[in-house]
Amino acid sequence: IHFLSLSSFCVILLSDNKDVHVSKSNMFCLPGPEITVIEGHDVTLPCSISEDITAERFDWRADGQKEVYVYEGGLSSSKDLSGQHEQFKGRVSHFPGGLKDGNASIKISNTKVSDSGKYSCEFRRTNQTQHVKLLVGESPKPSVTTLQRGEDWELLQCQVLGASPKPEVQWKDREGNILPAEEPKISERGGSYDITLQIKVTKTGYYRCVSTQESIRHQTEAETYVHFDGGTNTPVRLYVVIAGLCLALLLGIVFCICRTSKFKSTHPNRFIQT
Repeated sequence: IHFLSLSSFCVILLSDNKDVHVSKSNMFCLPGPEITVIEGHDVTLPCSISEDITAERFDWRADGQKEVYVYEGGLSSSKDLSGQHEQFKGRVSHFPGGLKDGNASIKISNTKVSDSGKYSCEFRRTNQTQHVKLLVGESPKPSVTTLQRGEDWELLQCQVLGASPKPEVQWKDREGNILPAEEPKISERGGSYDITLQIKVTKTGYYRCVSTQESIRHQTEAETYVHFDGGTNTPVRLYVVIAGLCLALLLGIVFCICRTSKFKSTHPNRFIQT
């Protein structure tokens, strides 16, 4: 699954001279589209012109330097041409059936966070260049654990490890209401983020830890259920005390009944009416 926004195209600045040569100096390229994808998914980077390019050459590069893919008159980086950057070997292909329609798009398989960057697609003969920005996100599912538990409270912890780009992590109830929690603990290494968020709950119910990455339009969550006896905040100790008193009262009644029955059987004359 990937998302595409903002069309990409180039404008050629022409003069009245019919013999004008199309070059990079008289070509103005608008910012290209931005595509987002979750790591591990495949993504297509778009590029096309309105002519048959079966016998032409087009070059794809990342960040202006890394050779991503080259196609030239039937030959390609997939099997024939050398020079492809090690990062992309075995993961990039074009669409042979679309060449006659000017389709120079490529597919990157099994995307990695390191694939994020600015890509350019250049047609050598016409000096036309198109651009696209790729953002590959890593979206691990939150992990929820119980750290401590009291008679009428429970301390829950949510961890999101290795997320990129940085997510917003929140605790919510089942209705989607945001719950007040402690300040999150955040650490970053190499563009990946580890976030820990704790919350103390005192009511029976379902609690969700939600991780949202707006820039890649992705959200994931984990849910847990917390139960307190009686479903209220009444301390367990109070229930024990009440149960103990009821048991003592019951035993007292039974004892009195038994004692009375025994007394009657041993002193029958005391209960003869006159």
